[in-house]
Amino acid sequence: MKIRTRFAPSPTGFMHVGNLRTALYEYLTARHGGGSFILRIEDTDRERYVEGATDIIYKTLETAGISHDEGPDVGGDYGPYVQSERLGLYKPYAEQLVKEGKAYRCFCSKERLEALRSSAKEGEVIGYDRHCRDLPEEEIEAKLAAGVPYVIRQKSPLTGESTYHDCVYGDITIPNEELDDQILIKADGYPTYNFANVIDDHTMGITHVVRGSEYLSSTPKYNALYEAFGWEIPTYIHLPLIMGKSVDENGETVVSKLSKRHGSTGFFDLIEEGFLPEAIINYIALLGWAPADTREIFSMDELIEAFDINGISKSPSVFDYDKLEWMNAEYIKAMSSEEFNENAKPYYDRLGIKEEHYALLEEMLKPRITRFTQIEEKLEFLKSLADYDISLYEHKKSKSTRETSIDALTAAIPLLEECNWERDAITELLMNLAASKEVKNAIIMWPVRIAAAGVAVTPGGCSEVLILLGKDEALRRLKIGLEKLQA
Repeated sequence: MKIRTRFAPSPTGFMHVGNLRTALYEYLTARHGGGSFILRIEDTDRERYVEGATDIIYKTLETAGISHDEGPDVGGDYGPYVQSERLGLYKPYAEQLVKEGKAYRCFCSKERLEALRSSAKEGEVIGYDRHCRDLPEEEIEAKLAAGVPYVIRQKSPLTGESTYHDCVYGDITIPNEELDDQILIKADGYPTYNFANVIDDHTMGITHVVRGSEYLSSTPKYNALYEAFGWEIPTYIHLPLIMGKSVDENGETVVSKLSKRHGSTGFFDLIEEGFLPEAIINYIALLGWAPADTREIFSMDELIEAFDINGISKSPSVFDYDKLEWMNAEYIKAMSSEEFNENAKPYYDRLGIKEEHYALLEEMLKPRITRFTQIEEKLEFLKSLADYDISLYEHKKSKSTRETSIDALTAAIPLLEECNWERDAITELLMNLAASKEVKNAIIMWPVRIAAAGVAVTPGGCSEVLILLGKDEALRRLKIGLEKLQA
């Protein structure tokens, strides 16, 4: 049997990493098995519908490198692929179940249902009491004739247990008394999410359903529908939760379900922060799944080849921003010069950096950045000289002091004025100056770099900073530094 998986998001806003992981695992399951991956838009919840959110779904999947074989934008043999365009499909199936005695019309008013909920004691959850489950046929006909609004509810089994198999969690057993008589068709004629989901999955030939572990306990309700229709139940793959880390008021690390309070959880929010799409996808793939070996860096093709459902863990995974940052850095280091410069160029342009310095900057930045958004911060000194404190010239490790710094700049400035402005020439000049004074190189280079940059930390050394500034600007700053020290 050919594998067919589907990603069925609701257009309610941005793509959370949990939704994206589900889409990725569905895609990998299908591709690894030589099957098809389908996109279906479930847009019948009009209260939560967000204009333009469907375009965000398309853009997210495209940017993530997750391509669908069928969907609203590419067509296919099982359309339409937008739920609101399938509305005429659902009620006949529900009516069929009513006719066969497997579902029933419920005429209970909102007021009665609210009163039922209100009667619950503290901490008690009261479900529907099945008031209309066995109404006499004459009463049903009278209510229909009078135009009393109704919903269609499923007749869930009242006794015994329901067991099904999940590829990750094994056999799951739920007492049937915990299953309520879920609504299939609402009073407005619209299907509920659960009902439409089952009808759509069956009519689209979906063989494997991948979703979050929060659906484990409700899956018997889905299965009851499959059984009521006499349809084959799909293969279930329930995924562990994604957790986030935070620190409470006592300084203790707290792990809870990932949410915005832990940081960016949207795909494009992470990209905006400077994370590469390929790195995000690689990292998300490892949130709940472990490859057969200890490898951590994968291209999409390599993920498809390595992915195995048996590698999915039952245990919740923790979204670790530090690990994502490390992985992003590994992707940056592996880039070709062309790729690196293409990603860095928008930041270079804002800093007014000339193309002639791109090779030098790649050498300086590639090993030192974990995100491209850090470039402006690391090169901020190029835009203007900060009003720094002269205490920066005092450095224990290099044994630099105010006095040695005055001596170093006094000697270096006239030599640099006559120097051929190339990195090797500058480095040789400063090292020769240190040798002539019989001091360590740092005694000369530390104060020159501080005067040039105005900050203690730069991505490159003294010569690189001078080259990037250009001869005129570098010498201007060195003279300012000497004046500050002598004041």
